[in-house]
Amino acid sequence: MNITELYQLYAKNYLVDTDTRTIRKNTLFFCLKGANFNGNTFAAKAIALGAAYAIVDEPAYKTHANIILVNNVLKTLQKLANYHRKALKTTIIGLTGSNGKTTTKELINAVLGKKYKTLATVGNLNNHIGVPLTLLSFTPTTEMGIVEMGANHQKEIDFLCTICEPDFGYITNFGKAHLEGFGGVEGVIKGKTELYRFIKKNNKTVFINPEDKIQVTHSKNLNTVEFANNITLSGLNPFISIAYQSLQIQSNLIGSYNYTNIAAAITIAAYFKVPTKAIKEAIEAYIPNNNRSQIIQTANNKIILDAYNANPTSTKAALESFANIEASNKSVILGDMFELGTNSATEHQNIVLLTNTLQFSTVYFVGEHYYGTTTDNLKFKTFKDLENHIKTHPLNNQFILIKGSRGMRLERLLENIS
Repeated sequence: MNITELYQLYAKNYLVDTDTRTIRKNTLFFCLKGANFNGNTFAAKAIALGAAYAIVDEPAYKTHANIILVNNVLKTLQKLANYHRKALKTTIIGLTGSNGKTTTKELINAVLGKKYKTLATVGNLNNHIGVPLTLLSFTPTTEMGIVEMGANHQKEIDFLCTICEPDFGYITNFGKAHLEGFGGVEGVIKGKTELYRFIKKNNKTVFINPEDKIQVTHSKNLNTVEFANNITLSGLNPFISIAYQSLQIQSNLIGSYNYTNIAAAITIAAYFKVPTKAIKEAIEAYIPNNNRSQIIQTANNKIILDAYNANPTSTKAALESFANIEASNKSVILGDMFELGTNSATEHQNIVLLTNTLQFSTVYFVGEHYYGTTTDNLKFKTFKDLENHIKTHPLNNQFILIKGSRGMRLERLLENIS
């Protein structure tokens, strides 16, 4: 079966699934393979659960008339997504960057949603599987689509761009993230700006922050839209306030680093002629979740839970912003930063040194990388060690920043902080 024929089957319902635990009726089920499972083995189950068709790439599993055999399930999913993208009249905004991708994506989706029928990447489905699934979640009624693209090595953004073919692009920033895969900061810049090169080749447009020298340098000779010059940071205690035109926008986001995320959303909304009042309403209604800069009030403490991810750039920004918030009894719990390769020891020690220059009541470090640093603060090799310490030495009347890489799962600490 060729892609055109497969697309005709998909277009009957515009439904695609890859997990039998969340399967929907009349869906097209792609039997993807993982490191520890063979998705082909779920084909018959998918049909039994109501899938219209199941896509396999091993002949032994074609046991039903509605099971379709292809050469490679993943490549077929990607080809179908690109075929669909070409068929859509949806305007696609491609988004990448080292930090702030998901928050920026959600803000853009919120502001554009005030005027258009919009859909965006769900959660962090931003890789070679997530991007196709995102595109295939769009329907002919989707007017604006925001596609988040993540990467941890060269050529990944370029490949994702060939699938989603963005009309507009935005890179949030270039930070010390995934240094191991990219081969250093210069590798990060080269990898992320693959979006710019795709945009240039196809004569599309990018949004840029004129204060980001890397963005300015690498977007030369492109069609660019700069951040509006009438957006200013007017408050941070602890939530960001933005002055835009004649309006004051009070967000639910903490940290000065979120200013550029908000500014990007405002700029993009203004470009697409979303009314100013609607922009204000959308930003003020947005509340972060999913362990990203969440404010949590317990009986005895206030917590900023920023445990979704961490790298040297985002951790530095979070610490400096937290230090600038007017509050007493501020404590910090930092978990290991992953995927830093040979830079890991140096980058973890740099964060330790930074905390020494900032005024925090207590600083805890947890994880094997931080455990290898030199510090006068308390450090714990394992999460269990930290957990046991907090149980026996409870935090009380503290404003606490919790920041660590996803693999550290520091949100588990909430069970032990009253």
